[in-house]
Amino acid sequence: MEGGTVALLTMTAALATSTSYVIQPELTDVARDLGSSVSTISVCAGSAIIGYLVGLVLLVPLVDHLRANLLVAGQLTVLAAGLVFAATAPNAALFGAGLFVSGACASTGAQMSTLAGKHAPPQHRGRALGTVTAGISAGILLGRILGGAMADQFGWRHMLLIVAAACIAVAATALGILPRAGIIATESYRSVIRTMPQLFRSDRSLRIAATSGALWFFAFSLIWVSLSLALSLPPLQLSPAVIGLYSLAGLAGILATRIAGTLADRYGSPRVVIAGLALAFVCAITMTFSLQLTPVLLASLALFDAGLFAAQVANQSRVLSLDPARPAKFNSTYMAVYFIGGTAGTAVGGSLVTWIGWNGAASVAAAALTAAALITRLARPGHRRLDA
Repeated sequence: MEGGTVALLTMTAALATSTSYVIQPELTDVARDLGSSVSTISVCAGSAIIGYLVGLVLLVPLVDHLRANLLVAGQLTVLAAGLVFAATAPNAALFGAGLFVSGACASTGAQMSTLAGKHAPPQHRGRALGTVTAGISAGILLGRILGGAMADQFGWRHMLLIVAAACIAVAATALGILPRAGIIATESYRSVIRTMPQLFRSDRSLRIAATSGALWFFAFSLIWVSLSLALSLPPLQLSPAVIGLYSLAGLAGILATRIAGTLADRYGSPRVVIAGLALAFVCAITMTFSLQLTPVLLASLALFDAGLFAAQVANQSRVLSLDPARPAKFNSTYMAVYFIGGTAGTAVGGSLVTWIGWNGAASVAAAALTAAALITRLARPGHRRLDA
C-alpha cells in the first residue's frame, strides 16, 4: 500500500469521525434557533451515535463486497447530504434525522481501518493501521474543538455546510485514488449480517478482543465526559471554551498510535495491549487526586490517551488478522461491541461525577482498565472458530 493511499485513508477517517462531534459544542445555539429545548436537541444529537452503531453493523461489512473507491465516495456523499439536511432543518425532528444519516455514514472511518488492514502487507499491517487509527483519534478529539471554533465564527448552520463541502472534496479524491479492484466475496452480505452475533459467540479471540476493547473504551469515554463536568463545577468552574482546550492534551497520545503499530508488528499485539492498559491504569489513578494540579492532570491525560490508543491499534491489528478473507466482518463485529462500551461510558460519566465525585469516576475507569487487562492477560493462546 502506497504512502499516499494511507494518507488518504487517514484523512478520510479523521473527517468522517469528526462529523459526529462537530455539533456538540453548539447544542444551546441549535436549540434557540430551532425553538426547542436543549434536552430535546441533545436527544437529536444522540441520533448521530445511534446512526453510527447502525453503520458499524450494516455498512462496514460492505468493504468485503463493493469496490473501495465507489463505496467510500458514495458514503461520503450521503454523509454530506445528511449534514446539509441537518444544517437547513427547520425543526428538531428533521435536524435529528439529518444527523442520523450522517452518523451512519460516519462509520466510513471504521471502514478505513478495514481497508488499511486488508491491503497493507502483513509485516506492515500494524504500522498502516496505527496511522489510520491516529486519524480516527484526531477526529474524535478535534471534532469538538474545530466545530465549536467554526460555529462561533460562521454559525452552526454554515459550520455544517463547510464540513459537508469537505466531505464532497474527499469523496472526489477517494473515487480516483482508492483501490478499484473488483471484490470476490466468499459470503453473501445478508449472511454476514445475520451471522455476526454467532461469530462473536463462536470465535474466542474475537470475543476476548471485543470485550476488552469495550471495557477500555468505556473507561476512555467515562474519563472525558466526567472531566468536562468536573471542571465546570466548583471549585474550578471553568468555561466551556477552556474545558475544550483540555482535549489538546489528548492529541499527544495520537503519536503513540504509529509507534504501537510498529511494536505490534515486531512483538505481537497482546504485549502492546497489556503495556498500553498498564500505562492508562497508572494515569487514571493519578488523575483521581490531580484535578486541581493542572500540569499533572494534562500529562496524565496525554499518557492515558497514549496507552489506550496504543492498545486499540494492537488489538484491532489482531482482529483484522484473524481471517484475512473476511476482515470487514470481523472488524464490524469488533467495532460494534467496542462502541457499545464507549456509549455506556458516555452515558454514565455525568451521573458518576454527581454521585461519587471526580475521584470516584476516575476510580471506576481504573477498575474497567484492570478488568480489560485481566481478560487479555488470562486468555489462553489460540482461538476457536465455528463456521459463521
